Amino acid sequence: MKRIILLSLFFVFAFAAIATAQTKVSGIVLDKSNQPIPFANVVFKGSNTGIVSNEDGRFYLESPNTYTALIVTSAGFSDKEVPLEKAVNYNFKIVLGEAEALNEVVIYTGKTSKKNNPALDILRKIWERKRKNGLYQFNQYQMQKYEKVEFDMNTIDSAFMKNKLFKGMEFVFNHVDTSDVTGKTYLPIFINESVYDVYGDNKLKKVKENITGNKMSGFNGNQQILAFVKDLYSDYNIYDNHLKFFDKSFTSPLSRTGIDVYNYVLKDSAYIDKKWCFNIVFYPRRKNELTFKGDFWVNDTTFAIKKINMGVTKSANINWVKDIYIEQEFDVENDSIFLLTRDYMMSDFALNKKEKSKGVYGKRTTLYRNHKFNIQKPEKFYKEEVNFIDNAVYDRPPEFWEENRFEKLNKDEAGIYKMLDTLQTVKRFKQLYNLVSILGSGYVEFKNFDYGPIYSTFGYNEVEGLRLRVGGRTYFGPNDPWRLQAYTAYGFDDNKFKYGVSGKWMVDKKNRVIISGGNRRDIEQIGASLTTTNDILGRSFASSALFTTGSNGKLTNINLSNLSVEMEAKKNFVVSAGFSYRTLESASKTFSLDYYTTLPTAANPTGVIKSDVKQTEANIQFEYMPNRKTIGYGVERDLVDSPFSHFFVNFSYGLKGVLDSDFAYEKIQVFYKQPIIIGPLGRSNIIIETGKTFGTIPLGLMSVIPGNQTYFTIENTFSNLNFYEFVTDQYTTLQWNHDFGGRLFARVPFMRKLNWREFIGVRAVHGTISEANRAINASGLPYNAPENVYWEYHAGIGNIFKVFRIDFSWRGNYLDMPDAHKFAVKGSFGFYF
Repeated sequence: MKRIILLSLFFVFAFAAIATAQTKVSGIVLDKSNQPIPFANVVFKGSNTGIVSNEDGRFYLESPNTYTALIVTSAGFSDKEVPLEKAVNYNFKIVLGEAEALNEVVIYTGKTSKKNNPALDILRKIWERKRKNGLYQFNQYQMQKYEKVEFDMNTIDSAFMKNKLFKGMEFVFNHVDTSDVTGKTYLPIFINESVYDVYGDNKLKKVKENITGNKMSGFNGNQQILAFVKDLYSDYNIYDNHLKFFDKSFTSPLSRTGIDVYNYVLKDSAYIDKKWCFNIVFYPRRKNELTFKGDFWVNDTTFAIKKINMGVTKSANINWVKDIYIEQEFDVENDSIFLLTRDYMMSDFALNKKEKSKGVYGKRTTLYRNHKFNIQKPEKFYKEEVNFIDNAVYDRPPEFWEENRFEKLNKDEAGIYKMLDTLQTVKRFKQLYNLVSILGSGYVEFKNFDYGPIYSTFGYNEVEGLRLRVGGRTYFGPNDPWRLQAYTAYGFDDNKFKYGVSGKWMVDKKNRVIISGGNRRDIEQIGASLTTTNDILGRSFASSALFTTGSNGKLTNINLSNLSVEMEAKKNFVVSAGFSYRTLESASKTFSLDYYTTLPTAANPTGVIKSDVKQTEANIQFEYMPNRKTIGYGVERDLVDSPFSHFFVNFSYGLKGVLDSDFAYEKIQVFYKQPIIIGPLGRSNIIIETGKTFGTIPLGLMSVIPGNQTYFTIENTFSNLNFYEFVTDQYTTLQWNHDFGGRLFARVPFMRKLNWREFIGVRAVHGTISEANRAINASGLPYNAPENVYWEYHAGIGNIFKVFRIDFSWRGNYLDMPDAHKFAVKGSFGFYF
């Protein structure tokens, strides 16, 4: 969600254009019946500068050089030369006639054949050689990398520029320009430059990047924007079968499965940098799939890519992104080694895909140079630093950038730093930025203090009735080494105040040694999740949802104090140990946590019953998250939104007698989540949780299978279960959820334009309860355990109006239990690409 909200700020600032290139031309390619010709090649005559028209036949082409003609070609049509009478030519209509018999190259129209197609013969050669080309030819490699990321506003008309919103910010109008890809006006509003030393070892399958310089302007220091930038431009290899952008898996035109989703046409052959190359055009076989259109040049002997240009098709099922355009160029070294030297990617973000809609360009240019090979480094060289930051990297003098930029900034880029620094001193801009920051982070910023989160202000449950909450946190900057947080809440039905306070302090930055502690007195729905933590300020949605599917009085008064220390022993591997003390008692007259301290006997038929639990507990936890990416170096960090595996183990020890604690026990809990990207078929998530408690414990300490009595989808809960419907002291759950990403609906003509996405999944749990734990139960709540494996399955439709998802869930068994929900409908909101 933060990505879309931050971009919405950018949509406010875009302006009219001033042309600067020597030759510009835009238009549409048509056939004789005035129907658009998609994916036509449009090239300046006598050059390799060209573009492929979009699905509507439209194109825009620009060059700093002067050209007098275009060459337009398309499969099944005669080539056409179009004279350019002036430097700027807009709204051309280019009509192509049907082709006569051609002898040199076989041309295919519409869906190309998978047999006797010379383009596919070349494609198969690329597959054979792709692991023998470029950096893969060497055991080790190293090089320098320069990366430039820029965001620009686009397509804002003059009427919008005159809006009172921009009063005091008129000076930014001096920086508008025109895109050489789309022909739209744009205004640069953010730029970030980085220089790296890159090392790789193909035998160890390790890559290390050491940043040597970073320079940023425009929202400097904003961790959310930095997280968005890193997530937006993840690394990719054009030879891979699938390319991941915006958490979506696109089929590469060089993929081994490309024959099934692309049409390929051998269009031309020519010398490029003294190497004979074939030119192959590709375009999708079907609409709405995550595919590209474009062309590439490939060498005739090594079958290495020399140059590739491609753009995402307009109909691709992806939100908020109107265009993605990619260029890669490879230079030849030692006569036969093709090395990537330039990688350019541009995305056009917009609220809709209409041609004239306003939006934001996100552009990344990456350049490589000074390659060296087979210089071996020890394996420990590639070990990632846990939390290292060299502040000098972010404060390099101008001389450093003059020497280390691989290409000079153009006039607009060079002016961004000064323009944006000035813009952030304008009161009007500060107001707009602060408003969007509040919506994105949930906090209202003051000096050294944030109020919030504002989204937790209101809540409702059966015990408290309407609940109001206020709170805040210290905030001196994104890399604070310590942080304090606190809140207080009031329930209008129980007329009680609640509170929570916690603090964290990072005592060792290098290994992220963090000491934390706090205290909370509140009302909570315990058993809302299986794998528990001692998070002081965490609160389950189950106990504060404004609307629920039924009454729920099974709430608990909790007084929790804890102290813990954690250390990131190696990158993404965290070890922590803690000590906690809690008291639990029912918050409702309709719910009991009673248990026997002395079992009933003939002499004492009522036994001895106690209603509250006092428990001291020590625990040690291990958490491993390979491939997790984080932003920041402070006590709290932001996560980059990319999938990663998550493995968590918790050992807990109940310490009877310590601080008057009631029970002695040992508990082990294991959580494992594995995302699996299955190419064009979407992405699956497999989640396994298992746990066991050794010892005798009451209801308040049992492992309650998490139900969901809200109208919203909550991860790791069972949609058709009520709270406390199943109680265990030993359990194992398995969840499988799959997102098809719209691939199935794309095959249904009348549903194709909706861009809906399909979800399916299954959840199951097996659990038991020991006889000793059953014996001390005096709560009146019947203990039911899913000994025969409870399961439910669901199917859902997402991307409804781009923000809503609805899930339909069916109960698989245990249908005769009291108040059993055989069918449930849940919804959720979110902003997704």
